[in-house]
Amino acid sequence: MAKKLFLIFGPVLLAGLLLLAILFSPFKLSHINSKTERQAATSLSPNVLKGQVIKESALSHKNFVPFFGSSEFSRFDFSHPSVLASKYKRSYTPFLMGAPGTQSLTHYFQMQLVDSQLKNRKAVFVISPQWFVKKGARKDAFSFYYSPLQSTVWLLKQHGSQQMDRYAAKRLLEMPSGKANRTITSALKRVADGKKITSGQRTYLTYERRLLQHEDQLFSALKLKDNQGRIDQFAKQLPNNYQMGALDKLAVKQGKAHTTNNQFGIDNQFYQRRLEKRKTKFKGLERNWNYTQSPEFSDFELVLNQFASLHTNVEFIIPPVNQKWSEYTGLSPKMLKIFDQKIRYQLTSQGFTNICDLSDKGGVPYFMQDTIHLGWRGWLAVDQKIDPFLTKKQKTPQYQINSKFYSKNWQNLTSIPKTETN
Repeated sequence: MAKKLFLIFGPVLLAGLLLLAILFSPFKLSHINSKTERQAATSLSPNVLKGQVIKESALSHKNFVPFFGSSEFSRFDFSHPSVLASKYKRSYTPFLMGAPGTQSLTHYFQMQLVDSQLKNRKAVFVISPQWFVKKGARKDAFSFYYSPLQSTVWLLKQHGSQQMDRYAAKRLLEMPSGKANRTITSALKRVADGKKITSGQRTYLTYERRLLQHEDQLFSALKLKDNQGRIDQFAKQLPNNYQMGALDKLAVKQGKAHTTNNQFGIDNQFYQRRLEKRKTKFKGLERNWNYTQSPEFSDFELVLNQFASLHTNVEFIIPPVNQKWSEYTGLSPKMLKIFDQKIRYQLTSQGFTNICDLSDKGGVPYFMQDTIHLGWRGWLAVDQKIDPFLTKKQKTPQYQINSKFYSKNWQNLTSIPKTETN
């Protein structure tokens, strides 16, 4: 009887033991090839954003440059950074580390998995004003791009004394993701209180990290979306030689052709699919919206703090909103100006001086593709900043991180003193 049971269940048991041995082994289980790296750079795949192995492999090569942002990266056209870099065979390839729903807190925790690759490197970061709403990062969106691997790796690096660590732990505990694992939750609570994690927690997290890293190695490259075909198609629309005058004419031509069914300069398909039938509901809808009071300012400080600790030199992009649409919805120009002053002060006062501020360009024809996302001429304006930033030698930045930007007072400040805007 025992022999029969073993013949039935033995192979299953042995397979399970073998799987456990593989998952907890100290060896790397996969190799990421150059094709996967290139595909992942523009895939915008959640697996890539949540994981470590692909980003770590790609960013170990100097030609891949991390581009942090959100949904603007998913709107490909001829002037998209990935298209321009491909067409003109530039020395860098944007590695898009952003997708719809990603904000500062997501970026901070995904950065933990590639801190060695970000050290003493360059990066591009697009700041969306729409992130800075009253409640900050959406919990469902954060959970979608969160992986326990991120917090496990982060916790194993913590000493529990820095304000950055305490704030990050508290913010993660405010998310459902931070309470999904009992040991991680208890470790986060210790860091939030300014304490070191216990030896028992460290042991557990060490084994958990190995398990999660092996899962990432086995599965992160599966079902990667391939956008290279779209990039190649858009690249064919570009002239063979990069000439800003010719490119701007092409942008105007494309913009005119794609915005014929509305008065807002919005892409036809976007307008027809998302706005046309509900247009009247949006009139005056945003008159009380406010981007100057938000926990996002302190979440963003986590990102700046991380860049500073890794000596990463960053070009920040501040995009505008579509002026015609914002006038229709009642979004306050005064509020947008205060937001711009506030975010610029947070950057410049701490030594982040590479800023492409396009906040006053929302009324330029064909600058925006829809209500909030950069379009044909907008991406060209960005390219005028990021290409020389990435291809030419830059001054070594001198950062001075100020913990006041983690305070509730800063989050809720609605006016910037003149001494802080000069």
